[in-house]
Amino acid sequence: MTNADSATTRPARTRLAPTPTGALHLGNLRTFLVNWALARREGWEILLRIEDLDSPRTKPGSDRQIIDILEWIGIDWDRGPEYQLPHMDRYAGALDRLAQRGLLFACSCTRSEIADSMEFARASEPDPNGFTGGRELRYPGTCRDRIIKEGWRERFPLAGIESPDCLRILTEDRPITLHDALAGPVVLNPAREVGDIVVVAKSGLPAYQLAVVVDDLDQNMTHVVRGNDLFSSTARQILIYRLLGAADRIPRWFHLPLIIGPDGRKLAKRHGDSRVSSYRDAGTSVERIIGLMAYWCGITASRWAMSLDEFTAALDVSSIPYDPIVFTPEDDAFLRG
Repeated sequence: MTNADSATTRPARTRLAPTPTGALHLGNLRTFLVNWALARREGWEILLRIEDLDSPRTKPGSDRQIIDILEWIGIDWDRGPEYQLPHMDRYAGALDRLAQRGLLFACSCTRSEIADSMEFARASEPDPNGFTGGRELRYPGTCRDRIIKEGWRERFPLAGIESPDCLRILTEDRPITLHDALAGPVVLNPAREVGDIVVVAKSGLPAYQLAVVVDDLDQNMTHVVRGNDLFSSTARQILIYRLLGAADRIPRWFHLPLIIGPDGRKLAKRHGDSRVSSYRDAGTSVERIIGLMAYWCGITASRWAMSLDEFTAALDVSSIPYDPIVFTPEDDAFLRG
């Protein structure tokens, strides 16, 4: 049975999973809109999950602002919003299982120490699949002899208490193949890209790679729609699924091409104000925003206003251009009318 077969034998469920670290911009919205339209057309249940574990970057009220924008666009959900911070017990249970297998070790290395011992991973160069990742340090395995099988909870209580150590998972040097609904098979090797994966940060909270797997297992996710800048993360998460004995519950992946600025970098503040709220405040209609999303998704050959129902009916993920999509001055001018 393939991962896709396994996912589709369970009740279909997906999640919208914003991080409350800032306002929703056009690139985020495109991903959420495609995810929502697929779910509503295919009959997947939708959970809204606010991923609030990145506490140093979380902005108070950002979650409410994101929810407000989604509701304004017309994107709804069947369950939620659910938050991560109240559920430390579920992450602790997963860490218990990994510790019992002798897979966790404490690491005191700083970023500068890792940088001194290793060159930056050459993630900015194309990998064999033709994708590029972020610029990341590859951990050299300095603290691998500090295995923790018992007593990890006393040292890492998952209470947001700063620690000189993080917890890493022993990461075997082996390729991981993820089967993407848009890109096809993609082969990556987390051990060679980043080394041993962090599962509890020095902040004292579960790291993203562990939390997203544990949440998706607990919430029975079968389909995940995200940007293709997360291919490397997906490979790490597949490894964690396997180490937790849940290889038969790996979801079906849909990795969308990124929205980038004219300089070829991921859409961000440096490209100007692409916040959806700014366009709403300037009088842009929902239909114009959805119309631009339709243009980016290959639904239309030029930009024109479109309703949410029209977008949902016309969306064909196989027709989404897979090259990065450039947010141009013409796009901005269309939104501003």
